[in-house]
Amino acid sequence: MSSDPHDAPATHAADRTRLLVLGEARILQPGMLRWLRAVAWAVALLALMVVVAVAVPLLCGRLLPPGAGQLAPYATASMAAILYAVAVRLGERRWPAELAWRAMPSQLTLGLLLGAAMFAAVMALMVALGVYAIRWTGPAPAWGALGKALQAGVVEELMLRAILLRLLWRAFGPWLAFALSAALFGLAHLGNPNASVFAALCIAVEAGIMLGAFYVLTGRLWVSIGVHAAWNFTQGYLFGAAVSGTDMGPAVARSTVQAGMPDWLSGGAFGPEASLPGLLVCTVVGAIATWVAWRKGRFGAPGRRADSAPVS
Repeated sequence: MSSDPHDAPATHAADRTRLLVLGEARILQPGMLRWLRAVAWAVALLALMVVVAVAVPLLCGRLLPPGAGQLAPYATASMAAILYAVAVRLGERRWPAELAWRAMPSQLTLGLLLGAAMFAAVMALMVALGVYAIRWTGPAPAWGALGKALQAGVVEELMLRAILLRLLWRAFGPWLAFALSAALFGLAHLGNPNASVFAALCIAVEAGIMLGAFYVLTGRLWVSIGVHAAWNFTQGYLFGAAVSGTDMGPAVARSTVQAGMPDWLSGGAFGPEASLPGLLVCTVVGAIATWVAWRKGRFGAPGRRADSAPVS
């Protein structure tokens, strides 16, 4: 799905270590009001993703036989990735390096393992503190939870990282892009059941910064997608906890908040990701990833890079 951005030499030495491809051609070509064109392009791509997220499940509900509704999240994730790639090819004259297939096996696996380990660490900490009790409930079908986790990982990472973070970076530079994309990710979760300002803050820091740092560090979305999907799956299916205020369905265990525990410590009905332990674990990982990216020069110079060679 991608030509490798390293095949083309960087024009500025400061950008040679930046792996994240911002886009240089067609809509994003240098010139007058480039920042405004980048913002408008971001809005258009976000609108495309929203249409996919709404239309594909509706079509699946009408076209698929009864009982096959669990396929809808898989179809939504696949269609979102395909249409994003086609849109970038048409609008930026490149295949998206952020979805390069060659990097997928190793980076997605790393993300899945890291996401599961991080959430397990959060729950281990909260069980040790007496915040949660976990009860094994036995085998349960996993396809529903797996599909929901995959859809969230793919669609939300495309929207928040590949579109918002990347194109805001193109318009305003890396630091404002990080701040705005993280804040918007947190604000978007205020519409979820049982959300609070503290929950939105946790989401903004945990996912907005940490997952953005993985994207900048690798230049690909696969680690971010893996962490996002595995965190949700582990949280909702393996531990049976609420995921951003929603129920993932059947689970192999149930996690219950112990009586008298404050929401800021347990996450309350929103789930452990809105807890102080969750915030601490993700902040540490996000800070390390950001520091490593900075040390490796992944932030480069905000203005220019040869990115990938234009495809004629």
